[in-house]
Amino acid sequence: MTPEDQEEAQPLLGPPGGSAPRGRRVFLAAFAAALGPLSFGFALGYSSPAIPSLQRAAPPAPRLDDSAASWFGAIVTLGAAAGGVLGGWLVDCAGRKLSLLLCTVPFVAGFAVITAAQNVWMLLGGRLLTGLACGVASLVAPVYISEIAYPAVRGMLGSCVQLMVVTGILLAYLAGWVLEWRWLAVLGCVPPSLMLLLMCWMPETPRFLLTRHRHQEAVAALQFLWGSEQGWEEPPVGEHQGFHLALLRQPGVYKPFIIGISLMAFQQLSGVNAVMFYAETIFEKAKFKDSSLASVVVGVIQVLFTAVAALIMDRAGRKLLLVLSGVVMVFSTSAFGAYFKLTEGGPSNSSHVAFLAPVYTESINASVGLAWLAVGSMCLFIAGFAMGWGPIPWLLMSEIFPLHVKGVATGVCVLTNWLMAFLVTKEFSSLMDVLRPYGAFWLTSAFCILSVLFSLFCVPETKGKTLEQITAHFEGR
Repeated sequence: MTPEDQEEAQPLLGPPGGSAPRGRRVFLAAFAAALGPLSFGFALGYSSPAIPSLQRAAPPAPRLDDSAASWFGAIVTLGAAAGGVLGGWLVDCAGRKLSLLLCTVPFVAGFAVITAAQNVWMLLGGRLLTGLACGVASLVAPVYISEIAYPAVRGMLGSCVQLMVVTGILLAYLAGWVLEWRWLAVLGCVPPSLMLLLMCWMPETPRFLLTRHRHQEAVAALQFLWGSEQGWEEPPVGEHQGFHLALLRQPGVYKPFIIGISLMAFQQLSGVNAVMFYAETIFEKAKFKDSSLASVVVGVIQVLFTAVAALIMDRAGRKLLLVLSGVVMVFSTSAFGAYFKLTEGGPSNSSHVAFLAPVYTESINASVGLAWLAVGSMCLFIAGFAMGWGPIPWLLMSEIFPLHVKGVATGVCVLTNWLMAFLVTKEFSSLMDVLRPYGAFWLTSAFCILSVLFSLFCVPETKGKTLEQITAHFEGR
């Protein structure tokens, strides 16, 4: 900041060091933004308790058959892919704060349409709208939080994005025990409404304000969030406005592009959706009295270990946690595959259906014992994923891109993530027919090995660095 700008900003800054406690407002702003991921998690988790309720619904309420139920769960990912593209445009044109405010509209509208649904098409339309909001929120919230946080807490606050997602999923599971689908959709309107209320009082990010040459507003935002300008490094702005393909020749752009897209692809290729898909079946085989408890157990593990990751992120570093997380997932997916290999047998063993069918009486004890192997490996996988590959790709996406390409670059990353989620979810069953279940899970284990190698050799450590220092690293400065 030039001396002239600093002189103009003095009335906003106030006495140096006199307002340090106000720096806590950065946590309030991060919480307000993270209500978007909470809404996103609730929308993802909504289908799990809602589908059984909708399949039992009596006329005149809409009722889902198996085909419609499949689309009811999957259409969110298609909406979110479109939301990633929309969010990439919004975050640069409208700003980070306004984008978060705008994404509350499809959240509330989508759940309102579901609440008022008279037919299956209204249900699917509502899910598509909430998916669109999920895509925008999953892009904008990490960007907003990374740009308002100071380096010492950016890892912790950035990891809270994933923590709020899994908390939202768990909230939907728990609420689904006591609420039927309409009231559950009404509850889904609460987090985005609260975000709308809180975000109205939060500032735009100083970095975005500087790209619009609004220096005094940037200083005021920084004073509100941090309490002072100490530790602030003003980013270079004005050289580039917007994205064009020629920028991909620059190492400061193409290197983070490759890393961001690869992280999103590896996150989905880890097999997390496949493991989650089998959770309830595995708990049933382990003879749990209430197999629906599986979803809640999985949700609790996700929340606990994502919280642990958030607490140690700025001490352990992103790279170390990615590697450790990947190693845990390699062993757990290998064990999961071994479970399916050991239970192979009986009729129709060429299809994965056989492994989901009830076991024969003479092999019940052995089956229960092996099912506990599956339960253990599944819980280990979820814990490992939550410690690294769950939160860190989203965190790194918000850190590694230079300011002038952030909107387009994060949009491409989010689009990649949601398209991969859709493809893996829809095609994993076919893959199991071709490779058999154990082969499919061993394939995900191979992808986990590749993710560990990628983390070791390609991902830079961003712990404790300002966003400008990270950009300088990629540019070779």
